[in-house]
Amino acid sequence: MKVWTVANQKGGVGKTTTVITLGAILAQQGKKVLMIDTDPHASLTYYFGLDSEQLEFGVYDVFTRSESMDQSYWDKCTWQSPVENLDILPATMAMATLDGVLSKKSGMGLIIKKALDKFASHYDHILIDCPPILGVLMVNALAACNKVLIPVQTECMALKGLERMYRTMELIQASQSKEYDVCIIPTMYDKRTKASKVAYKELNHMYANKVWQGVIPIDTNFRTASMERTPLPIYNKNSRGVFAYQELLKQLENS
Repeated sequence: MKVWTVANQKGGVGKTTTVITLGAILAQQGKKVLMIDTDPHASLTYYFGLDSEQLEFGVYDVFTRSESMDQSYWDKCTWQSPVENLDILPATMAMATLDGVLSKKSGMGLIIKKALDKFASHYDHILIDCPPILGVLMVNALAACNKVLIPVQTECMALKGLERMYRTMELIQASQSKEYDVCIIPTMYDKRTKASKVAYKELNHMYANKVWQGVIPIDTNFRTASMERTPLPIYNKNSRGVFAYQELLKQLENS
């Protein structure tokens, strides 16, 4: 079971798009995939037509019922997406209260990892959409994974968010005695602009061996597919964005 957490402390860099697109490609390959929405903004959840304000079960229950959770209750919390082999553990509105409820309790950093080990071992891949704010949810998302994917928009201001993300990972690594396998993913690359080229060059200069040597290009098909609530590999399998994510996946699977 491979668990990849997609994280960055800057919003709008392509975290949810990365989870959905990689998840759909893997599902098309016949892999059993679970996507987990740990972001209270619930973008991943909404993408698949689920309303976090109306859902009765989801990530919140994994935390609040961690001691009494069994397989049947876990199954209530997960939903089958319209894409075969692609499931989702959705965000619910109550997740926004988790930090206040759990932050003072000990042993809260491994709840997702323990739940996955116990109830989700039948999945080939688990992709976690991480919130942008350091708290119980981010700590859990990072503790549960064996690889961290960091999408970074190819613009200079986005590099600041990457610096913050690295400082956060260093703090969590120190507390958990864990070293992360990191892949930085340049996203929203526009080869026509100097800004994208400069940011990409700076990214490689600062983080050399951590940066994937491809790019995810600007592709309006992502927006169109989102309007249709359909992953881009299903909506338009021949788009530039899909080809780029397919190349990324090859590296992730082989590293």
